[in-house]
Amino acid sequence: MRIRGRVTNYESMMQMMQIRSIKGLVLAAVMLAAIAGYLVLRWAHSPVASGIPKPPSHIVLIPEGSTFQQVANILQNEQLIRSRAAFLLLGKTRENDRKIRPGEYELDGGMSPREILGKLLAGRVVLHPVTIPEGYSLVQIADVLGAQQVTDTKEFTKLVRDRTFITTLGIEADSLEGYLFPETYSFARGTKAKEVIKTMVDGLRRVWGADLQEQAARMKLSLHQVLTLASVIEKETGSKDERELIAAVFHNRLRKKIPLQSDPTVIYGLPDFDGNIHKRDLLIMSPYNTYRVQGLPPGPIASPGIHSLRAALFPAQASYLYFVSRNDGTHQFSSTLEEHNQAVEKYQKQPFRKRSRGNLLAHGA
Repeated sequence: MRIRGRVTNYESMMQMMQIRSIKGLVLAAVMLAAIAGYLVLRWAHSPVASGIPKPPSHIVLIPEGSTFQQVANILQNEQLIRSRAAFLLLGKTRENDRKIRPGEYELDGGMSPREILGKLLAGRVVLHPVTIPEGYSLVQIADVLGAQQVTDTKEFTKLVRDRTFITTLGIEADSLEGYLFPETYSFARGTKAKEVIKTMVDGLRRVWGADLQEQAARMKLSLHQVLTLASVIEKETGSKDERELIAAVFHNRLRKKIPLQSDPTVIYGLPDFDGNIHKRDLLIMSPYNTYRVQGLPPGPIASPGIHSLRAALFPAQASYLYFVSRNDGTHQFSSTLEEHNQAVEKYQKQPFRKRSRGNLLAHGA
């Protein structure tokens, strides 16, 4: 009986040792798997170009409506992440896999997946400078935005003439002609038209400061009237030094109830313009034909810049009622019709006759 008891104890000890060995092997295997998994994850979450001091960056487009899996595919195809699966896991752990913002992103291989994900979640998209020149109309502004793929030009063109939308901006006008301030903006490609428009209207509000508002009140002019007059000044001259003189002419004519007789307003009201204004155009009955209609046209004809806005409110102290182009970007100003006719003869008619004679001689006439 004693021998059998000893055998039984020996077997129990052996079984316990086997169990301990198995547990040890399992633990070792788990530890090795954990270490291997850690190394794999560390490798997967490390920058693709970690050994390059300054990896080249490139623009990656994340389309509207992309799923997180599609984003991971894009990044892997662009060789910006090592492992699509690891990136998906990273998104799951942060519970941000459904919050990627669409747009263009500047990324490089030196960024870790965590850094890339952070940039995508923050929506730090590439912004493009877009310059709206002074004196551009709504049609021309839409062309600029379309050429640079900033926004949907059809939606833009619709909204700038939508009275309901315009009212939400605190503006009472039939269109936003003149209200989109001309300057250089930074927009992401594919920006919503409403956002683009609001940004440009805010640009106008930024320059429409207290000094301009106070002067407009003294002159009993509304913002709409100031923009209208400033837009005509903008289209009449490209010389900053002449704007106050042009403004003086128009203010003097308005005060004396003389039609403005501005060609740019006539052109704006023409359904089709071939590049040259004709006598017949001056006979067309249009609210923008300031040869036939007294006072300001019903609204702006373009977006005036700050210089024209200030000129409209602070005109030069001059008695001029007329001006004519010198054909060099500047104008000759006159206070009487006789002086004006002499200037027209000198700067317009005589050069025209010389050109006509030159053309006839060139053709052997």
